[in-house]
Amino acid sequence: MNYYRFLIFFSFLLLTACGSQQKGNVTTAKNEEPVGITFMADSAYIFCEQQCQFGPRTMNSEAHDRCGQWIASKFSEYGMTVTLQKADLKGYDGTVLHSTNIIASYRPDLADRILLCAHWDSRPWADNDPDPDNWKTPVMAANDGASGVGVMLEVARLLTTDTLNSQLGIDFICFDAEDWGVPQFVNDVDGSDSWALGAQYWAAHPHVEGYKARYGILLDMVGGMGAHFYQEGYSRHYANNVVNRVWQAAAVAGYASFFPPRTGGTVTDDHVPVNEVAGIPCVDIIPYYADCEQSSFGPTWHTVNDDMQHLDLNTLKAVGQTIIQVLFTE
Repeated sequence: MNYYRFLIFFSFLLLTACGSQQKGNVTTAKNEEPVGITFMADSAYIFCEQQCQFGPRTMNSEAHDRCGQWIASKFSEYGMTVTLQKADLKGYDGTVLHSTNIIASYRPDLADRILLCAHWDSRPWADNDPDPDNWKTPVMAANDGASGVGVMLEVARLLTTDTLNSQLGIDFICFDAEDWGVPQFVNDVDGSDSWALGAQYWAAHPHVEGYKARYGILLDMVGGMGAHFYQEGYSRHYANNVVNRVWQAAAVAGYASFFPPRTGGTVTDDHVPVNEVAGIPCVDIIPYYADCEQSSFGPTWHTVNDDMQHLDLNTLKAVGQTIIQVLFTE
């Protein structure tokens, strides 16, 4: 996600008639009940840990390539059809980034589909760390990278034990090269398109020609301590009905405290090209720390403290069970 384009939600006042932290939209049917299988946060946590054991998964590194192979093998192990979309993308500084989007498809034969996505690369620079000496240190990215993939792997694993609507397929997409955006210590560089490079590429070149999905859900930093997931601005703008669906599911599943019906910030993230280029309404489940001085993305964002010690099983559970509720009510 791009800190520089993180805007308070008043930029969408004409569309939503509400400002930052104003009440959002959630309507819950009185007769709705929790459905689906139990999301195992311990398992998702282990998936996060296993990614971090490779080290920071920065672009063009051995750790990145080995972890990508591991992610693809886990999805295959759970019966998904895996496609590796490779591309050489250019970073803000001209660096050629050897990118791999990992697409894992559940029931690829079905035309009616839902998209779940997260990025799997690590930030090369801890450029928001309080200590300037750490700014050029790679980030472990336990939360900002591994957590979204960990939740998706656990959902994929659970689909081997239970089945969805027989006419519904799911595509899990692990986007690469999301976090190569212009670092804060670099000046006089236009970084507007330097983020979400893998998602930009996939949106313009989907793995299936003419690919369509009912909607998409992006999981970004979904394991942090003290996280609350406010309704993000681009999500409200492009996919308001999906926002309502997800936040309603969280309330029914018992996790309304993690998903307050309030508007947060507007964030440049992987869901933007999915909405604007691929034309798929996609929401971003991303934390908003209203009172955090260091960053509205939380105290560990782009710091050396984004490690396993700062992940919270309760947050992983809240997000994972919400995703299960969404999928099993289709």
